[in-house]
Amino acid sequence: MGAATTSTRRRRAVPWLVLGLWIAVLALASPFAAKLSDVQRDRAVDYLPASADSTQVAEIQDRLPGGETTEMVVVYHRDGGLTATDKTTAAEQIERIAGTHRLTADPRGVPSQDGTTLMYPVASNEPGTDEEARDALVNDVRDVAKGGDGLSVEVGGEGALATDASEVYNSLDGPLLYTTAAVVALLLILIYRSPFLWLVPLAVAGIADYLSMGVAYGLNQGFGTSVSGQSSGIMTILVFGAGTDYALLLVSRYREELRRVERPYDAMVAALRGCGPAVLASSGTVAAGLLCLLAADLNSSRGMGPLGTVGVLCALVAMLTLLPAILVLLGRRVFWPLVPRYGSTPKARRSLFAAMGSSAGRRPLTVLAGGAVLLGALALGALNLPGGIKQEDTFTSKPDAVTAMETLAAAYPERGTQPLTVITPTDRADTTLAEIQDTRGVDSAERGRSGDGWTEISVLATAPPQSTGETATIEALRDTLDGSYVGGPSAEQIDLKDTSARDSKIVVPLVLASVLLILMGLLRSLVAPLLLVAAVVAVWGAALGIGGLVFGPVFGFEGTDPGLGLLSFVFLVALGVDYGIFLMHRMREESLNGAEPVPAALTALRTTGGVIASAGLVLAATFAVLTNMPMVQLVELGFVIAVGVLLDTFLVRTYLVTSAAVALRRKLWWPGPLSRAPEPEPERAERQPEPV
Repeated sequence: MGAATTSTRRRRAVPWLVLGLWIAVLALASPFAAKLSDVQRDRAVDYLPASADSTQVAEIQDRLPGGETTEMVVVYHRDGGLTATDKTTAAEQIERIAGTHRLTADPRGVPSQDGTTLMYPVASNEPGTDEEARDALVNDVRDVAKGGDGLSVEVGGEGALATDASEVYNSLDGPLLYTTAAVVALLLILIYRSPFLWLVPLAVAGIADYLSMGVAYGLNQGFGTSVSGQSSGIMTILVFGAGTDYALLLVSRYREELRRVERPYDAMVAALRGCGPAVLASSGTVAAGLLCLLAADLNSSRGMGPLGTVGVLCALVAMLTLLPAILVLLGRRVFWPLVPRYGSTPKARRSLFAAMGSSAGRRPLTVLAGGAVLLGALALGALNLPGGIKQEDTFTSKPDAVTAMETLAAAYPERGTQPLTVITPTDRADTTLAEIQDTRGVDSAERGRSGDGWTEISVLATAPPQSTGETATIEALRDTLDGSYVGGPSAEQIDLKDTSARDSKIVVPLVLASVLLILMGLLRSLVAPLLLVAAVVAVWGAALGIGGLVFGPVFGFEGTDPGLGLLSFVFLVALGVDYGIFLMHRMREESLNGAEPVPAALTALRTTGGVIASAGLVLAATFAVLTNMPMVQLVELGFVIAVGVLLDTFLVRTYLVTSAAVALRRKLWWPGPLSRAPEPEPERAERQPEPV
């Protein structure tokens, strides 16, 4: 009697203890979570390759007298040609700007040959590296530089473009969080068909997101981990997407156990024992894949690795501790109106996934061949992906800075309008200046600031920005100038592209190796992990191919982000393997319980198919939220991952992996002990009753 009383007390105390610990953790994390936005940085150097010329230029410029320079171009344009009044207005406005702000040089107007445009390059080191001060400077220049009566005035240049990008990223936090939460809530209501149950995993995901913000801030302060608008947004997506997936698997198993176990506490313990290894392995693959991004040289990719890992691990901890505690405290009534009564059996009905498994099991090789052909054909669409994206094409709607760049490109086709920056040792600045002026493709070069042993030289190319001619000029300067660095917006785009290609060669093998090792440890097999990895790689290729078919023709995008291939690969491989783990782990569990290979595969699909489909829909929907963001790179990344998750959920897992498992039978578990169990006669195996 005493033992029973002690056990009852423990059942009551443990959930309350877990809840109390979480309240304490949130109280500690709250001051740090609120500060994450303060350390978010979206300067060019936060995205550039760590070792590239353009990064060295940006970092050295910070150390020159006055610090980082904010460069702008004020563009005055009238279609019929500028009038004398227009030119007077322009001169007066520029004089007001120069009188209000500390400029590095007196602005000089440069008229276009057709007389329609007048541009004034304006540069100031007044803001330094302070992004808020930079934005205030750019917006103040825009307030002063006004047109009217047919005169258009636009402010472009690197500083204005950075301000427009910063405003976009700063506007993402609220809408991204609210939209993601709303999408997840809607799907959970449809999945659970309960007016209460959906609130629990959604609230826990929100708490995990808040905790992840505090941990991310701690990483920034303790280890200097970079935090950008892109990486913090992806972290939120991962918390809600991956966290809800883990919740779906746990709640499904918990509901199953409630029908067999009388007390909710004991049912939850059984559910955690049953699905815990799969959830742990699932989160482990995602974390391992994301941490491989630490090997990337691209700052934006390398910073995304730790933040994404923080998001996944916070979601894991919350879903395996806080969610079970709340569910146990609420009891069976949280499932109302579909309450799983003790001793009851679920309503018998024809399962869609049983039917799909049956069709895949009858002709497994035919299904495999057809699926492989389909995925291969879709992957060919990647050949139609547009080339590298230009700065002016990174926004889904054109801000003022992009409009200014387009006006400049049309009015000054004979010359560059966006300066390149050369940083050279001061003791050989004169020699470097002469070498620059002798370089083919250079229109002009002007010596700028000096300090800390370095000198800044501003260079204008004869070719328009980010054109083939300007690219050739940048490469010629880098080949000619020993000991100097060539940077600027156009050079940054070249470095982004080259570094992304380099990172792919290093990170992709690391991701594949880490995921394989985790799968081999979980499944005690070599064949099954290879099958799962091959499947998700095929899904990635097909999803990228679909992107190639729609980005240009349908969405009208002029280019793709250089990091799209690598980031989409990491996310799709790491996240896609999740569903393979759910399926294979249940398949292995059935085999260990004595089921023959074919029934084990079909039962695993029947029992996990609904959960996998629900989890896939939620994860795809959370990443699809990115397609509503105003940055092309976010739209492309969200689209490819969402499409890939859907392909993985409804084609690869249900048909191809199941068909492969049926075709391979016990060979699927080679060289583990399950592969050495006696194989039934084929005729007998075919007569096995199909699970319903």
